[in-house]
Amino acid sequence: MGHQDSSRAGLRNEFLIDLSNLSPDSNTVMKLKRIKNNLTEITTASNNQILVSYETPVAAHIEGVYYRTAKKWSQTTTRHLSFWLESVKAVEKEQSFFDNLMAVQA
Repeated sequence: MGHQDSSRAGLRNEFLIDLSNLSPDSNTVMKLKRIKNNLTEITTASNNQILVSYETPVAAHIEGVYYRTAKKWSQTTTRHLSFWLESVKAVEKEQSFFDNLMAVQA
């Protein structure tokens, strides 16, 4: 991924979320990174990335493979996908694949 971080001075663009309280055996932390307006990258504890446009997961980088949603969204979300994936070849998956990535297992 060759996208540029468009952070502004004084604006915090990265957050850590501790999810260990969801399961007593879990020590899960996710990192949220705001790439630009309405575009967020989530890095999981297993170092996979999920791209969220507005509030919808639309792409992922999992174990070295890039995936993108087959669902057609707005022009802005299409631009978000193009920006994040750049010239990377991504496998198309149904939207449910990305929705399931975001499902919290308690």
